[in-house]
Order: sequence, then C-alpha cells, then structure tokens
Amino acid sequence: MARILGIDPGSRATGFGVVDSDGQRSRAVHYGVIRVSGDLPLVRRLDLLYAELVTVVEEYAPDEAAIEEVFMAKNPRSALVLGQARGVLLLAAGRCGEVHEYAARAVKKAVAGYGQADKQQVGHMVKMLLGLDKVPAQDAADALAIALCHAHTRPMHAQARAALDKAAGK
Repeated sequence: MARILGIDPGSRATGFGVVDSDGQRSRAVHYGVIRVSGDLPLVRRLDLLYAELVTVVEEYAPDEAAIEEVFMAKNPRSALVLGQARGVLLLAAGRCGEVHEYAARAVKKAVAGYGQADKQQVGHMVKMLLGLDKVPAQDAADALAIALCHAHTRPMHAQARAALDKAAGK
C-alpha cells in the first residue's frame, strides 16, 4: 500500500489529494484546495503555497507525489506565474521522495478512460473510484485524479527502476 499525494498546481488555487492505494483499490485520506489571494504579492502567494503544502506533506507523510505537468497558457504572464507556483509546489512535494509528473490528457485517460474527458466527467469518476459521497471541489478532484493516475502507473515505474538497476549491476 502506497500513500500518494496528488497536486493540481495553481497560483491562486492549488488542489491536493492524499490517496492510499495498492494499485487496484484506492481510498481518499485527505483532500482540499489551498487558496491564496490574488491581491497578495507573488512572492507572498508562493510562500503561502509552499508552507501549506509542506504542512500537508508533514501531516499525511505520503510516500510519493504526482503533479500535473505545465500546459500551454494563452497568456505568457499567466504561464510564467503558473511555472513559478509549480516550482515551489515541486519543492514541497520533493519532501515525499519521488515526484512524478503527468500530462492532463494522461490523467484524464487513466481516470475517465478518455484523454479529452471534461472536468465534470473526471470529478464524477473520482467520486466513483474513491467511493466519495459527493464530487470534490474541482481543484481537489483534479488532484485526486492525478494521485489515482500515479497509483495506476506505479507498477510500470517500479519495473522500469528494477530494469535500470539490473542494467547498472545493482
């Protein structure tokens, strides 16, 4: 059983979800959304995102983390700010040990079976797969979906690591 932290990065709202999974069965341990005011200076927002995610990592002690990869934004400034937020979130997630990155399309395919599923479909599948009473807030549902995607691909990562270790003579 592995404990996985999923992260849906954002500079004002970052979703997080902690899931326990054996690869076949998963359960939500804790999830939510870290919200920071857009009125704050960027450095303060980044500091708050980092501190809040570190608190989650310290309280729930995930074994691994998974975060959504950067996507292309229409506005270059927004893309830059999101990249900076992702950077501090990656730093906080690094306290878990391994951190894996997934494209949004891969997450949607792993959870909903279709790489172009919409947010509502992903949220509904997260609710069903984790046996939740209701669909979580969108950012939290996305983070749980990222954690589930990693839970489903962990065996492949373990096989790849074992093959690399064997090739290196370890």
